[in-house]
Amino acid sequence: MTTALITGATSGIGAAFTRRLAADGHDVVLVARDAKRLQEQATELHDRHRVEAEVLVADLSTEEGIAAVEERLGERKHPVDLLVNNAGFGNKGRFLEVSMADELAMLKVHCEAVLRLTSAAAAGMRERGRGGVVNVASVAAFVPRGTYGASKAWVVQFTQGAARDLAGSGVRLMALCPGFVRTEFHERAGMDTGNVPRWMWLDVDKLVATAMKDLAQGKSLSIPDARYKALMGLVKLAPRQTLGGITSRTGRRYGPS
Repeated sequence: MTTALITGATSGIGAAFTRRLAADGHDVVLVARDAKRLQEQATELHDRHRVEAEVLVADLSTEEGIAAVEERLGERKHPVDLLVNNAGFGNKGRFLEVSMADELAMLKVHCEAVLRLTSAAAAGMRERGRGGVVNVASVAAFVPRGTYGASKAWVVQFTQGAARDLAGSGVRLMALCPGFVRTEFHERAGMDTGNVPRWMWLDVDKLVATAMKDLAQGKSLSIPDARYKALMGLVKLAPRQTLGGITSRTGRRYGPS
């Protein structure tokens, strides 16, 4: 039986990945900050799907949190076959309206943690000749919009570059770039999404199903909806100043994590 480790596992896209993977018979390692929610989730997954559900409490905005997950990914006796780097957050406010501490915490979670955890997982996977990594980015990676978009652009570039470097090794790496997804993310960040058109909202379980299909097909980039694929095609043609104005009106955070 294979094992999947999911960061940000207790809500949103991370929770959807855990449900899907456990339902498919994978043992899971659940990573998040909230010990109570993790334990409740692990118990539910074990009882419903009869899989092993391991809990790892870790804050990926801290050195200790990243190191703890790195250590688990490096275990040889109980190796991780699939890593889903999903942990992330958004900051409400424009550039210079958000504290530097919050900006740096975002880079720690979105960039440093993704780099270190992907490296820790992929090293063992390459030795075993199999494995996969899904790094959750966002369509915000393709529009000019502050630290969030910049950090997700880094995730896409890093993941696709690493995927090329590991081609033929049996290790698959994919950047997942959803748009707006119906989760609790925006509410937790205090963001108003009332001006987002209904057609832009995606179902989280369908999103995960498409992501898993794209990973199985060996794609290094997944934009899991035809509407967003078309929109991102238009983005390539639109002036960057126009895109910046659009994303400003839809809020600093454009897309989920």
